[in-house]
Amino acid sequence: MSESIDVTGRLRKMPAEAGDPVAYNLAIGDNRITLNDLIGHKVRLNFDGVIRCIHCDRTTKKSFNQGYCYPCFRKLAACDSCIMSPEKCHYHLGTCREPEWGEANCMVEHVVYLANSSGLKVGITRATQVPTRWIDQGAVTAIPMLRVASRYLSGLVEVACKNHVADRTNWRAMLKGDVPELDLVQERERLLDLIADDLAQLRAQHGEESIRIVDEATLGLGYPVQVWPAKVKTHNLDKTPEVEGLLEGIKGQYLMLDTGVINIRKFTGYEVRFRVLD
Repeated sequence: MSESIDVTGRLRKMPAEAGDPVAYNLAIGDNRITLNDLIGHKVRLNFDGVIRCIHCDRTTKKSFNQGYCYPCFRKLAACDSCIMSPEKCHYHLGTCREPEWGEANCMVEHVVYLANSSGLKVGITRATQVPTRWIDQGAVTAIPMLRVASRYLSGLVEVACKNHVADRTNWRAMLKGDVPELDLVQERERLLDLIADDLAQLRAQHGEESIRIVDEATLGLGYPVQVWPAKVKTHNLDKTPEVEGLLEGIKGQYLMLDTGVINIRKFTGYEVRFRVLD
């Protein structure tokens, strides 16, 4: 390396930009480290035992919902159960924990999409989160299927889709690069036919313009991976506060080391020291 890297701070989800391959940064405190350049180099990550809430900065013994203290977990709309199950969104009932947050994040256009991370899956995300959401899931291809008026409605559409296609990623297969080739345009047409009656019912209840079929192209994504792991072993900073190894790749929110993989997003809010050892 032309210069040594040794930084300390609170860990955040890795920012990433679509490219060939996806360009990753490691966010530690105010530092942004270009990770793609570090592939092939030995790195070390040390957790100092301190976790700080990413919302209020309170010290917490345990991280909830990827970076929050328990009071924030209980209080914030971003931590409500409807975030994981959007069909349970209750903004329209007047019971949202933070109505202004709901207006900005839930009562906006969402995309129902198909992605290939470890096989075909359906998912939803805010329109502004395309393609970030796909990158975070390690998708090699993804395609928008529908654009809908709100998070709640996207959740209802996703429920209809789940009768015909999975909504989960097999993260171990994703990290092994064990991903079948799929024609997402063809899969989109097939699924739209299967849920046509469901869509008609939802439009009747919420308005014709609330759900729009889109004819957008498939996006392909490549990742900076030098060596795919034959067997996926995970590092856990709570159990082993020092993680060291040769950085062999990055995919989704995982660093892939020759000693195992680590999900950076899982340890959001952890105070760490990151060093390049060669």
